[in-house]
Amino acid sequence: MRSFARRFLRNLPAAAGAAWVLGMILVCALVPWLAASDPLRVGGDAFAPPGAAYWFGTDNQGRDIWSGILHGAQVSLAVGFLAAITSSSIGVAVGAAAGFHGGWVDSFLMRVTELFQIMPRFFLALIIISLFGAGIGKVIFVIGVLSWPPTARLIRAEFLTLKHRDFIEAARATGIGDLTLCFRQILPNAMAPAVVAGSLDIAQAILLEASLSFFGLGDPNLISWGTMLYNAQGYLRQGWWLSIFPGAAIFLAVLAFNLVGDGINEALNPRLRESQG
Repeated sequence: MRSFARRFLRNLPAAAGAAWVLGMILVCALVPWLAASDPLRVGGDAFAPPGAAYWFGTDNQGRDIWSGILHGAQVSLAVGFLAAITSSSIGVAVGAAAGFHGGWVDSFLMRVTELFQIMPRFFLALIIISLFGAGIGKVIFVIGVLSWPPTARLIRAEFLTLKHRDFIEAARATGIGDLTLCFRQILPNAMAPAVVAGSLDIAQAILLEASLSFFGLGDPNLISWGTMLYNAQGYLRQGWWLSIFPGAAIFLAVLAFNLVGDGINEALNPRLRESQG
């Protein structure tokens, strides 16, 4: 564990990404103190530029952009983490079943995986949310259900490799059941790629939620960075800050999680960095 931490922290972009992620989580926990005003409260000065009174300015209805960014971080990060947990859970289950059992089970599950993988995820999510209505729970569920194939493929590959290793054959020879062998022996050793994929899934979920909200399919009762961009569409000339700050928040969050994912991958696979160097 210590060697992993040392390798990860030596990767400066990954360390910077991790610091930004931890900073966002800390900000989300301190939102009631950092931005006490309701981001949906209408009033105040409309189109007030960034300054001492309003650090990030206000929108066309006088809503505080700073407060919106901080409260939006809670929604965007919650969507990212919960959608990633959903997609990782499905991907690990499918990949483990395919890799462990092989044969027709593997063939069937991989065909299902390929079917989900070739679907245009954004447009499919757009159609589903349009048909069944916006809501934060629906958005999380749809993103998670549509994002699991890469994780499934990674876990399957790990299972196919690990199940023929000597220590697995030795454990099998002791007479332990398939479920015990799968969950206690193989799965813990196959989870490293899933951790990397999970970090990247968080970034993709944040971006996908922002894209859906930008098209007006976000939860109208919550503020998110994508919703702020949607509200700013008609006022780009009157107030540049309406779109710049939420856009920058999305960009930095997605970049940070991608850097963390790449850093975890390189720390778990030191030879990868050497081959790239």
